Amino acid sequence: MSVTTTGLRKSYGDKVVLDGVDLKVASGTIFSLLGPNGAGKTTTVNILSTLVTPDAGSATIAGHDLATEPDAVRAAIGLTGQFSAVDSLLTGEENLFLMADLHHLPRRVGRRRAAELLDRFELTEAAKKIPMTYSGGMRRKLDLAMTLVGDPKVIFLDEPTTGLDPRSRRTMWDIIRDLTANGVTIFLTTQYLDEADQLADSIAVLDGGRLVAQGTPDELKRRVPGGHLRLRFADPVELRRAAGALHESTPDEDALALRVPTDGTVSSLRAVLARLDAEAVAADGLTVHTPDLDDVFLSLTGHRTKELA
Repeated sequence: MSVTTTGLRKSYGDKVVLDGVDLKVASGTIFSLLGPNGAGKTTTVNILSTLVTPDAGSATIAGHDLATEPDAVRAAIGLTGQFSAVDSLLTGEENLFLMADLHHLPRRVGRRRAAELLDRFELTEAAKKIPMTYSGGMRRKLDLAMTLVGDPKVIFLDEPTTGLDPRSRRTMWDIIRDLTANGVTIFLTTQYLDEADQLADSIAVLDGGRLVAQGTPDELKRRVPGGHLRLRFADPVELRRAAGALHESTPDEDALALRVPTDGTVSSLRAVLARLDAEAVAADGLTVHTPDLDDVFLSLTGHRTKELA
C-alpha cells in the first residue's frame, strides 16, 4: 500500500474535523476522497503531506511512517493544492528551475528535468513566458509539472481541475492516467463526481470527519437502490408476455419498454434473461441503468453534489 491511515483524528478547539479515519490506497492507483464542504478532505491531505500534525492515529506514506520519518515522507510525495503555487514573476522554465534547486538536483540534471517536463506537458513554446500570460489549463499543467520535478511516488491532488474548462479538465485527466500508468499513486480530492467516476480506482466518502463508505465506483453505486434494466420489445404482445414473466417489472406501453429492478450485477442480468428465455420471449434490446455517484453521495451524506462546490 502507498498510503495507509489508522484512527486519524484532528480537532480545532471543540470542532472535530477528523474522527478516526482508516484508509488504504494501493500503489499505482488513483484514489479519490469525496465529501461535502467541511467533511475533512483538505485536512486529511494536509496531514498526510506533513503540513498539519494529527491529534491521534498513525499513517504510512510510501513505506515511511508519518510521525517518525516526516523528511522521508516529504521526499517521496508531491502536492498540488487547490490554488496554484506558480510564481507569476518567473517564467515557466524558471519556476521549474527553482523547484529543481529546492530539490537539490545538480544544475545539469535540473535543467534536463525541466526540459523533459516542459515537453511532456506541451509547455515548451511558453517556457520563457511568465505564467500571467498562460491560460488556466496551462497554469495547472505547470503547477503539476513543478510537483513532478522531484519524481514523487505519491502525489496529492487537491481539486486539481477546479475552474478549468471541459477541454482542459480532460487534458488533466489524461495526464493523471499517464502518471499512474508509470507507477505513481494519486490521492485525489475533487468537487466533480464525474471526475472521480472517470478516474478513481477506489473512492472513500467522508462526512462529518468520519469515513462513511469506501470501494470502487461500481461497488458504491450498487449500494444505492434505483438500478434497473430497460427492455425494449417489437410489439405489445411481447411486452405483455415479458411483464407476465417478470412480475416485479413496470411496463411502458407507449414506448414498448419494460423496467426491471436490478442491482446491476452480471448475475442479476443473466437471471432476467434466463426467465425471458424460459418463456420464449425475445427482447429487441436492453439498457442497464445504475445509480450515479450523485445518488451515492446523497444516500451516504444527505447532501446533493452541488454542495461540494
